[in-house]
Amino acid sequence: MRKVADCRDFPSESKCTLTISGEEEEVVRAAAEHAASVHGHQNTPELRNQLRGMLKDEMPQHA
Repeated sequence: MRKVADCRDFPSESKCTLTISGEEEEVVRAAAEHAASVHGHQNTPELRNQLRGMLKDEMPQHA
């Protein structure tokens, strides 16, 4: 199942609205890179574990 990380779920001063979806490892990697480059976090194993725990399952799109 695809996973989703949505910045709107995490309050920030920048009011970021980025949503990342894909396979779990892809999303964790991209979300960690985004958190570091945009939000000033350190891209650490701890951050990646925290992000992994906050992922949601992607809701299937209906045609």
